[in-house]
Amino acid sequence: MRGQAAVSQQQVLSVARVQRPPKRCLRTAVRASAAAAYANPIGVHALVFAGDWTQASIVAAASGAAKAGYDLLEIPAFNADKLDAELTCRIFTEHGVGAACSLGLSLDADISSDDSAIVAAGAAELDKALNFAAAVGASHLCGILYSALAKYPAPPTKQGRVNCVRELKLLAGKAADRGVKVCLEVVNRYETNLLNTAAQAMELIEGEVQHPNVFVHLDSYHMNIEENSMEMAVRLCGPSRLGYVHLGESQRGYMGSGSVDFTGLFRGLADIGYTGPITFESFSSAVVSPDLSNNLCVWRNLWSDSGDLAQHARGYIHQNWRAALIAAQQAKSSKPAV
Repeated sequence: MRGQAAVSQQQVLSVARVQRPPKRCLRTAVRASAAAAYANPIGVHALVFAGDWTQASIVAAASGAAKAGYDLLEIPAFNADKLDAELTCRIFTEHGVGAACSLGLSLDADISSDDSAIVAAGAAELDKALNFAAAVGASHLCGILYSALAKYPAPPTKQGRVNCVRELKLLAGKAADRGVKVCLEVVNRYETNLLNTAAQAMELIEGEVQHPNVFVHLDSYHMNIEENSMEMAVRLCGPSRLGYVHLGESQRGYMGSGSVDFTGLFRGLADIGYTGPITFESFSSAVVSPDLSNNLCVWRNLWSDSGDLAQHARGYIHQNWRAALIAAQQAKSSKPAV
């Protein structure tokens, strides 16, 4: 039985290697990225390199991100009160990378719940994450901050939505005082019942939360499931409300190997003049802990080499983002003067 499992996993990884897009000049593009004409911090999720936050894992993640040419490392801030902020700061400084933080709430700590005790537990988790984010100098706290990362059996209730809005306002105020932007990640219907589209996020943020320190966090993996058009979703949010962007392929593998419309996404970002973080995200149980892998539904691995995946993604982002910016500038220059 053990031998069969090993063969099965090897077959999966072999397929992933076959499906990996051609390298072409991606690594050359990474080396040239210092001369890129864009201000966006280019980030990578820490789970690309490590499944926990021990000293060895922090070093692995920070060194891996720096080697691949990233500016920013996104830290999963689960159980944030147990994470070592001082150690994280020291290692990040040594490797010259900045920080962002993210998390998804659990069902027993869900601020969109009807149960006041569960809402209080969720608010406490958000406070812990904010404290850690501020301590490590993170510019953004993002993710599923408004509900649980879970498949719900029914739509949100009226009272649950009221609770969510109230807690987000409180979080936004505390975060603003500490220089941290709160960004609500729009995810697919199987991971929340509240914000599945950019339009829903804008409705909640502008119509109900109404706080200047709450922004939309878009993720191409989820947009590929829920949005009619990635470009139009970006335009709907606009430069004033789009605060954070995740880039993930449709099957969580190498960028360019799936069905995500990165051309449309980058075009939309360039056209609105987006200057916020652009962060690559991918998961594999070869790196992520079993519990978290199961929570993220990582049932098959499309990669096992963190360094190769990260370097390929950095080059892909550089080439495509730069091309989109050039095209946007050319389009503006070609418009006749009024």
